[in-house]
Amino acid sequence: MGDSNSESTLDREAMRAFTKALLVDVSALERMLDAGLIESNVRRIGAEQELFLVDRAMHPALTGLKVLEKVDQTHFTPELGLFNLEINLSPQRLRDDCLWRMEQQIEGLLTQARRAAESIGSRILLTGILPTMKQKHLTLESMTPLPRYLGLNRTTLEHRGSEFRLSIKGLDELQTSHDNVMFEACNTSFQIHFQVGPDEFAELYNLAQAVTGPVLAAAVNSPVFLQHRLWAETRVALFQQSIDSRSEAHQARQSRPRVVFGDRWVDKSVLEIYREDVARFRVFMSSEVDEDPMAVLDQGGIPKLACLCQHNGTVYRWNRPCYGVHNGVAHLRIEHRALPAGPTVADEIANAAFFHGLMTSLSARYGDITKVLRFDDAKNNFTTAARYGLHARLTWIDGKTVPADELILNELLPAAREGLESKDIRPVDIDHYLGILEERVRSGRTGSQWALDSLASMGEHGRPDERYRALTACMYLRQMEGKPVHEWEPATLEEGFDWRDSCRTVEQVMSTDLFTLHPEDLVDLAASVMDWEHVRHVPVEDVAGKLVGIVSHRQVLRMVGRGIKDGTAPVAVREIMTPDPLTVDADTLTLTAIEMMREHKVSCLPVTNGEGKLIGIVTEADFIQITARLLEEKLREP
Repeated sequence: MGDSNSESTLDREAMRAFTKALLVDVSALERMLDAGLIESNVRRIGAEQELFLVDRAMHPALTGLKVLEKVDQTHFTPELGLFNLEINLSPQRLRDDCLWRMEQQIEGLLTQARRAAESIGSRILLTGILPTMKQKHLTLESMTPLPRYLGLNRTTLEHRGSEFRLSIKGLDELQTSHDNVMFEACNTSFQIHFQVGPDEFAELYNLAQAVTGPVLAAAVNSPVFLQHRLWAETRVALFQQSIDSRSEAHQARQSRPRVVFGDRWVDKSVLEIYREDVARFRVFMSSEVDEDPMAVLDQGGIPKLACLCQHNGTVYRWNRPCYGVHNGVAHLRIEHRALPAGPTVADEIANAAFFHGLMTSLSARYGDITKVLRFDDAKNNFTTAARYGLHARLTWIDGKTVPADELILNELLPAAREGLESKDIRPVDIDHYLGILEERVRSGRTGSQWALDSLASMGEHGRPDERYRALTACMYLRQMEGKPVHEWEPATLEEGFDWRDSCRTVEQVMSTDLFTLHPEDLVDLAASVMDWEHVRHVPVEDVAGKLVGIVSHRQVLRMVGRGIKDGTAPVAVREIMTPDPLTVDADTLTLTAIEMMREHKVSCLPVTNGEGKLIGIVTEADFIQITARLLEEKLREP
């Protein structure tokens, strides 16, 4: 996202100066490519590990900066959310035991992070999207207070001109909106880097695009968001919509979003991508220009191209080209951004081994992948894999359509093995990591499938908050055991957390699947709804969803009985409802709600948001269930 001292584009003069420097950087890169100043014939790999911080109740913990103070900041950096951190791994040659060394470095740094987090009451969790995440966790108070993030939020809203709207359909359907960019912080990934030479960039970048769909199909680990079961890899849909800076006018003419797979193969050079991104996407943030790259080149040096790198960091291609300088030598990398964090480090390295093996073997097998695979098929494979994981049907070489699991097992895994063997990767590591991926595919047990199977096995037992907390707690426990996800037992409702943490606030116990009435509805309809759905209270709301009253079964029975006895005409709900009922908000403590019900002698409390709109209801029956469970726990104590 650029330098931490970046400023908002509100400073037009600074923006123009930055844009001019950006254009000079592009020209400098062209000059370097022509002069052969970019490293070739070296294959290095690297990775970035993003993670979540959670509290005892498995909710997001805003402790990122506190943890950062206690770890080696050579490898750790902050992220957009205070509940996130990122670990940057050391680059290494693709050979011998590099995969094992990558796993060891991640585990060592995670151990350091876990100790720091535990010292302040937090835990580390690897997952694509945190199952317990709620919209209330995504305020600006949860944003890391650095200029680059504040500038990103401000500038994105300026360009967009409206709230961010999410619309994702999966097993459930999610429709919601938000007033800042914190939806983006809900995504964590395991981003892998693959160094390429300038002359081979186009061929290998196109190949990375081609294999993204199959690799992602085997790696999906983000099936839920805001307690909705959505895509197998919901990160893909969520990330694109969460950082969409296009105004309605730009969307209407189908301008490109900043999160993009691409629209065509690269023809010859990395410059095609950089030029397109500069041309299509306005500068989001400016920073002080401290280098003249042309002068550096004239003096025989290698420029940082800081402006180009910063702008590149605000365009989110799923396979992003990266320029870098290491030990005074310039290089190009392909940053593969599609893979989610987790479920375990071993699973992540297995995904990386699969990707790196394919990048090596398929380039030798097919050469120019564009001759045997249409771009539209590669792009569609990516979206289909994100939606369905191993259940996807993918279109592969020469237009052949095949189930993802068959393609991986019969063709791509053997190819990945050939690729790793050609780089002299240790045979024991090839067997280990590709074996993990093979067993995952054969069993169908991706991280996403484990989560969905776990939720299905819980059924309707417990409340939604309990189920998603149990899912997250079991995910944490399984990660700490270290077994890859295909060996995980399904999560259970009773495992891994104190259920009392699930009933501390009204939000955790309220019902959200509500039957409601309109003030002009007939009382007879209210009676029928109560009878059919076995409810004793029905909220009354206007067409905008604002709570205007509540009807109890007693009120309905009296009126219906009186109408039968007296032969009076049917009446509207507004004539019998209790207007402006006593309400609570979602963060009200459960004990406070109980006291309010006792004091005011009511048997239910509608739950509303700050605009007075109905979001749930809590009743005395809900509190009786909690009390019964507490008594049951007490009786079990010795």
